[in-house]
Amino acid sequence: MAKKQFQAESKRLLEMMINSIYTQREIFLRELISNASDAIDKIYYKALTDDTLEFDKDSYYIKITADKANRTLTICDTGIGMTQEELENNLGVIAKSGSLAFKQENEAKDGHNIIGQFGVGFYSAFMVADTVTVISKALGSEEAYKWESQGADGYTIEPCKKDMVGTEIILKIKSNTEDDNYDEFLEEYRLRSIIKKYSDFIRYPIKMDVTSQRPKEGSDGKEFEEVAEEQTVNSMVPIWRKNKSELKDEDYERFYFDKHYGFDKPLRHIHISADGTVSYQAILFIPEKTPFDYYTKEYEKGLELYSNGVLIMNKCADLLPDYFSFVKGMVDSEDLSLNISREMLQHDRQLQLIAKNIKSKIKSQLQSMLKDEREKYEEFYKSFGRQLKFGVYSDYGMNKDVLQDLLMFYSSKEKKLVTLDEYVSRMPEEQKYIYYASGDSIERIDKLPQTELVADKGYEILYFTDDIDEFAIKMLMKYKDKEFKSVSSGDLGIESDAAKDASADESEHKELFEAMKGALGDKVKAVKASKRLKSHPVCLSTEGEVTIEMEKVLRAMPSGQDIKAEKVLEINVNHDVFRSLQAAYRQDKEKLDLYTHLLYNQALLIEGLPIQDPVAFTNDICKVMV
Repeated sequence: MAKKQFQAESKRLLEMMINSIYTQREIFLRELISNASDAIDKIYYKALTDDTLEFDKDSYYIKITADKANRTLTICDTGIGMTQEELENNLGVIAKSGSLAFKQENEAKDGHNIIGQFGVGFYSAFMVADTVTVISKALGSEEAYKWESQGADGYTIEPCKKDMVGTEIILKIKSNTEDDNYDEFLEEYRLRSIIKKYSDFIRYPIKMDVTSQRPKEGSDGKEFEEVAEEQTVNSMVPIWRKNKSELKDEDYERFYFDKHYGFDKPLRHIHISADGTVSYQAILFIPEKTPFDYYTKEYEKGLELYSNGVLIMNKCADLLPDYFSFVKGMVDSEDLSLNISREMLQHDRQLQLIAKNIKSKIKSQLQSMLKDEREKYEEFYKSFGRQLKFGVYSDYGMNKDVLQDLLMFYSSKEKKLVTLDEYVSRMPEEQKYIYYASGDSIERIDKLPQTELVADKGYEILYFTDDIDEFAIKMLMKYKDKEFKSVSSGDLGIESDAAKDASADESEHKELFEAMKGALGDKVKAVKASKRLKSHPVCLSTEGEVTIEMEKVLRAMPSGQDIKAEKVLEINVNHDVFRSLQAAYRQDKEKLDLYTHLLYNQALLIEGLPIQDPVAFTNDICKVMV
């Protein structure tokens, strides 16, 4: 019997595909089961259009049999089978698509969709097998044929005997090597786990002989024997293809736990069944708590991606924007090719449309939770609000319009988290800005001297306690035409008698402030009378875009250590300390320098900034006490 050769390009493709398209060997079983499912689909389709055929669903199945002694794994289906010519055409040329050709021939008659490409997926069998044998008998044919190959060298086709219509694929599993364990593909538990992982939702039964123990007859339960019983090992009906009216919250929660999406209880689920430009089903979950590695480089975002019930990717990152990377779940679409690569997915138009729709659904669900289940949303926000704020900041603010209504910050008035919309809706008519204060904690911000004037006017202040907050707000710039203003900003935009008095004091005490500036050198940009202080003697304010809190964050980064805020030392001219400064300026310039450095270091401590020379600071305190 003469061996036939693959086409020249097929020889090259075979090696390339095995080594690069499929990075996990276990994928071969998924591919062969999918092809078997396609073969049964074809009989079903013919039964729809041919009155002489009857489709009894109970007669159609896929059977997996492992023979450890002979090192063979057999995948048998009761599908449409292949003629000699079809074996030649479908298996003689790698990536020849039997299913695709079948669909193209019949799609004018009916919209029934056949997925998979009997070619590329089939050859994944050579990742685990030395020899692949295909025995097939086509529907309506009296003859059966055997196709056999040991890889890129070629293949043989010859007549053989087979009673039932369908296809049998027999893999001669490779021997183990030092680096590779091929025995696993003959183990019952391993085969079942692969089927459960990739093919659980194939619409036809996948059967295996499953071993269990039972008491021996007449042993009174003291002796046991192993018994092999044929069982269906896939669930067949995926939850996402059921009507929402059939399902309860408990069903979604069970699916969440079964898929190991998390150990928490999901706050919300989103069940999508979309028909249109692209058709797909999806079940998405908004978790309650962050995974332990969520804010690390090790965390991998993405949704499970299925093609007509067959898992093709564990984590498809392209389905989720980074700012919604906390979402768990899956997507199933008949419009995606089963054999699509990760690189191709990135440019797939259908996938892009699905991703766009999913993004919209997630935002809508979060807005609904914010409106109708405020406590639940706040719980979510404490876990993932930082990610939303990072989404506003990243990509040069490209996503700020999507996310701004989902942001929340602690309110000085409400003493709880509020949205930007709630803040703006309460603003007095004369208030020009959305005011915020930054610090390490709510308790620390509450005590900041810089908040006095804004609070005295009765204006609400948003507290920023995350290091990303100010960066996000700088990117947002304004909300509903209201600009953001830090309480430490040089100009608060508040007209008051105190502000007018401060301007007068600025001129009157100009020489004193210049002397203090001279003592501090380039540590501050200026020293001036404060418009904002009431009870505190001193504080720092800033000019320019970089605030003190931003400086802290940037200084903590290796590349940002030299970036500093332009600090201004503000003095409360109505405080007793100021009179001591005036007396020192008139009588003792050394004491003025001492007081100036003490006040500057005091202002640094209030801001949570490090004192450059702690020893000098403690010595200065001692000088005052002596």
